Amino acid sequence: MKPIISILRPHQWVKNCFVLLPLFFNGGFLDVPLLLSAMTMTLAFCFAASGIYCLNDICDVEADRLHPKKCLRPVACGAVSKRPAFVLMTLCMVASISLVCLFPWQVEVDITHLLGIILLYLLMNIAYCVRLKQIAIVDVFIIAAGYVLRIIAGAMATSVFLSYWMVLMTFLLALFLAFAKRRDDVVMYEETNIKARNSIARYNLPFMNQVIGILASITMVCYIMYTVSPEVTGRFHSPFLYVTSAFVLAGIIRYLQITIVDMKSGSPTKVLLEDRFVQATVLGWLIAFVIVIYVA
Repeated sequence: MKPIISILRPHQWVKNCFVLLPLFFNGGFLDVPLLLSAMTMTLAFCFAASGIYCLNDICDVEADRLHPKKCLRPVACGAVSKRPAFVLMTLCMVASISLVCLFPWQVEVDITHLLGIILLYLLMNIAYCVRLKQIAIVDVFIIAAGYVLRIIAGAMATSVFLSYWMVLMTFLLALFLAFAKRRDDVVMYEETNIKARNSIARYNLPFMNQVIGILASITMVCYIMYTVSPEVTGRFHSPFLYVTSAFVLAGIIRYLQITIVDMKSGSPTKVLLEDRFVQATVLGWLIAFVIVIYVA
């Protein structure tokens, strides 16, 4: 049972919390029907993501066996064979699609649009696993696009307004985290000559450091512009949103330290779940926004 759970990577489901962001920023977390709809869409993405993880392990089995950490994945180490992994993949994808189609939505939503988002996410990531992950830069942009699809789905599932600021920041932050993760693969490649994927040959540390630095800067500027824009301050009825920028800046700088100094950016999810500094900045940012949106 443990290998079966492992191949589904439930610890990675935290990424799907991006689906909840549109509702959170629109002050609807206290609306039970809306929250239930958002959580249902989050669960649908959890199933979809687990199906993609199964496919990824099937496609990368040979490369994973050469990797010092990925060799422990269930398919790579032989704990789960390819056929059961394929069955799990199919079940997860069917569960995701079925949940969207059969759930008794409490708010007025266009099921065809929600289904289209899930299918686009699945098709895009199937192409990623089969081929696109081998193309430098394209591989990272596919990952970032997946996060954008999550927030679009979250907005559609709850019929709430989705700001273009949120789309921009989600895309930039996802690019930043994805390039930081790729940097970890580049470090391993330069030290051991083991390629996690073919696209790594088109990256090197100077290039990755520059890209990560640029993305960190753009993301921070974009966030500050978001907090002081008349549209946002007017919608939240507060001129103090810029205070939350301190937590974002601290979190980005800490992640740069983890990436460049500690060289432990291989798993953003692991960093979030284990690094106390990052957790403190996320918690501080959430508390500040809760006060602005739900209390002030």
